[in-house]
Amino acid sequence: MSFLTSRLPLKAIQLSRALLRPAALASAPAFRSDPTHLTNFNKHNRHLTTGSTLKMPEQLSKSEVTSKTDPSVAKQWDNETPMSEQVSDLYSLIDSLKLCMFTTTRPNVGPVSRAMALAKRSGPDLLFLANTHSDKFSDLDSKKTVLVTFSDSTSKGWVSITGEATTVDNSDPRIKDIYSPTVSAWFGDLGDGKHDGSYNDPRMALIEVKTTYVSYWKKTTGTLGFLKEVGQAALTGSVAQPGLSRRLEGDVLEQERSKA
Repeated sequence: MSFLTSRLPLKAIQLSRALLRPAALASAPAFRSDPTHLTNFNKHNRHLTTGSTLKMPEQLSKSEVTSKTDPSVAKQWDNETPMSEQVSDLYSLIDSLKLCMFTTTRPNVGPVSRAMALAKRSGPDLLFLANTHSDKFSDLDSKKTVLVTFSDSTSKGWVSITGEATTVDNSDPRIKDIYSPTVSAWFGDLGDGKHDGSYNDPRMALIEVKTTYVSYWKKTTGTLGFLKEVGQAALTGSVAQPGLSRRLEGDVLEQERSKA
C-alpha cells in the first residue's frame, strides 16, 4: 500500500485526482496578492519554508470570511522568507520557462495576448525580439502598460508581471547581442538582401518591459503531498497550503535593476 493510500480514504484520493484535472485547475481561482489584504495575511504568522514540505490544511475562521480576505492567499502568503531568496526564486522560475503570454491593450478591443519567447532577462526587466509589422506595436503606441505571465505546467508555479513597455528599432546594439539564428524562422527571408530575418533586418525590433509589479506562486510540496493537501482540505472544509504566494514591487525592483 502506498504512502498516500495508507493515510487517505478512497474518496479523498478520487477527489484529489479530480481536482488535478486540467478543467478543474483552469477554473480554480487565481492567487492574488492584493496589498489591501496584507494586514490579514500577517495574522497567520506561520513558519514558511521553501523546500518540498507538506503543511497540514488550516481551518477557516469566521473572521477570515467577514474580513473579505481570500483564505487561499492568506494562508500561503510569504512574509518571512528573506527578500533575496524570493528574488532568486523568481529569477529561477522565469529563466526555466522562457515562453510567456504577452498581453497588450488594443483600442476598442481590450486586452490581447499572444505567446512570446523571452530573449533575455535583465534583472527584473524583460527583453523581447519582435517584428515591427505586428499589431502589438500599434497596441503599445496606444498604451505602454503590459502584462507578462509565465506558467509551469509541471510544478503549477506561475509568475505575473506588470510593466511599462518601450520599443526600439534595429539600431539598438542589444538586438545583435541577444539575437539567435532560430529567430529568423519567425521572420522569413524575402531574398532582397535586406529583409532576411537577421539582426540587421529593418523589421527586427526590441521590446523592453520595465517591471513595476510582480506576483508569483511557488509550490512547496511534491506530487503526493499536493494530492494529500488538496484532498484533505476538500474533505475537512479547511484550506490547502501547497505553496507560497509572493509579491515584489517598488524599492525591491529598483534595487535589483541597479544590480543588472
